[in-house]
Amino acid sequence: MAVRTSSPRDRRLEWLLSSSAIGNLADGIGKVAFPLLATTLTHDPVQIGALSATQFAPWLLFGLLAGALVDRVDRRRAMLLANVGRSVVIGLTTIGVWTGSISIWLVYVAAMLLGTAETIAESAGNALIPAVAGQDRLESANSKFQAAEILGQVFLGGPVGSATFALFAAFPFLLNSAGFVVAAVLLLGLTGRYRPNEGAAPTKLRADLVDGLKWLARAPLLRRLVIIGGLTALTGELAQAQLVLYALDDLQLSNATFGLFAFVGGIGGLAGAALAPRLVTLTGRKPVLIGGIGVCGLAFAGMGLFRQPVVAAVLFGVFAGSVVAVNVVLATARHALVPGELLGRVLGAWRTVVWGAIPVGALLGGGLTRLLGSAGATFAVSGFLQVALAGFAVLALRRFSLSAEPAHDQHRGAERSH
Repeated sequence: MAVRTSSPRDRRLEWLLSSSAIGNLADGIGKVAFPLLATTLTHDPVQIGALSATQFAPWLLFGLLAGALVDRVDRRRAMLLANVGRSVVIGLTTIGVWTGSISIWLVYVAAMLLGTAETIAESAGNALIPAVAGQDRLESANSKFQAAEILGQVFLGGPVGSATFALFAAFPFLLNSAGFVVAAVLLLGLTGRYRPNEGAAPTKLRADLVDGLKWLARAPLLRRLVIIGGLTALTGELAQAQLVLYALDDLQLSNATFGLFAFVGGIGGLAGAALAPRLVTLTGRKPVLIGGIGVCGLAFAGMGLFRQPVVAAVLFGVFAGSVVAVNVVLATARHALVPGELLGRVLGAWRTVVWGAIPVGALLGGGLTRLLGSAGATFAVSGFLQVALAGFAVLALRRFSLSAEPAHDQHRGAERSH
């Protein structure tokens, strides 16, 4: 990959982080505005869950392909073009909302197109982090990107999305579209070339995909982390896809106060991003990963059992902080263990499983809410399943260390026992 060596005065990380922060703000506005728009068109929990499923289904369909693509092209350019594509899709959605011609099926189409562009943007952006941060700053860099995601998607995007939707429904979509344009422009400041294996002989896409999957098949620790990540996403999304119904129906919140509810989650997420590197330093990555999954489960179980707005908001903040800590550990372990030239393909496989589990969880969550009669009951089930998953993670990782290991050792399937 033709890039400069990272130095203390290297500003590339700041440019990438700024673009990611603005993109996450736009995404956060949309993640609140789209479900609120859907509730004006239907109140069926299955159809609401289907919206989340539609947004993440492209990871099942195109995750591997997107990963292989970002290992063949300039990753900055791929991320830039994907952000422009997202802006166009949301711009057209804004027109539909403004004119009153939108339907739940058009919302699904927009969600599918956005999810497809996201497979490129997220794969390219994540693969760029080691190139601009360097191996010695991975934990810190991943914490910053997690903080930017929480700030944009929850802390700021949630309140802005709900408040502007309450003013007039097209407003948050207009802001969403503009945000992705700004995110694309900021990437122009990211100097250098970011095409892996530049100058090497061209290869076939199918061969690239096979190489990435073969590497993952010979990496036992990464395989276990993929499974744990997928199960974490599935069990968590059972409830998260029903969050808007939980807030509006179980807690009796208004559309505007739903954003404030998410605001508390943002505070917890920021705390998790700030504390994760310190906790890893004190205890190691594995205790933070397993403990974080367990705390996520206890928080969701509490939200399901105690349906009082203040208590639920605090528990949601605890969940957000814990899930961010889990994500920091998983992202850092992945960056440390996967060779740079294979990172896009391994990320594609990872997110095909992990993010592909989200639409499955969303649909199951909608059916569970319909069966049990309330979103709160779904939160309780989700919480208990996540606690059980923490126990599974203890067994699955008992022979492994999550501290950084050379990528070639993982390629040989090396294990390290405690």
